[in-house]
Amino acid sequence: MSGISIIGTGNMARAIGTLAVAGGNAVEVMGRDQTKADELVKALGGGAMTGPWGAVPAADVVIAALLADGVVPVVAEYGDALAGKVIVDIGNPFNATFDGLAHGDETSIAQEVATVAPAGAAVVKAFNTIFSQVLANGRPDVFMAGDDARAKASVAAFIEGVGLRPLDVGGLQMARWLAGMGLVTVGLAGNGIGHGGFALGVSEFAG
Repeated sequence: MSGISIIGTGNMARAIGTLAVAGGNAVEVMGRDQTKADELVKALGGGAMTGPWGAVPAADVVIAALLADGVVPVVAEYGDALAGKVIVDIGNPFNATFDGLAHGDETSIAQEVATVAPAGAAVVKAFNTIFSQVLANGRPDVFMAGDDARAKASVAAFIEGVGLRPLDVGGLQMARWLAGMGLVTVGLAGNGIGHGGFALGVSEFAG
């Protein structure tokens, strides 16, 4: 299946799935709660379908639209079902007070995913600096990081295909700094901007 498989049924799964369907992509939703997965597929329309939890995803690009602390366990649970797939981590590992990260500066969720992913799988960090309501209503830049050039090209093609701009920040070690950017986004929403209707982006200037 060309398109994307989404593991998860929350707000980001809905926002990314909606964009994907609107962009003409085939969409598969895999949820631990089958009722929630069925409800999301019905809401997405456009031929979206559900897949069995833990089975081999139909698409080559698999978006782990999960809370940060669930990403590594779920990738480990799927195991060889993700062999050869591009796994996209979108999670933000915030601490309980949303003023720091739950992990140290030397790692990231995406890097930890890479340690448990099966042979042939590649991990890309993306979408974590964008609130779900912005994906639903705006056209933000999407920062992404990863070590595998072909995997990043596949994710970039999907991002461009839904009308957004992918911005490659480098290798997977940069995922920890993207998590920091996610924290900055939350800080701005609670302080300098005062709401979540914005996204971080890049403006280019002629020098």
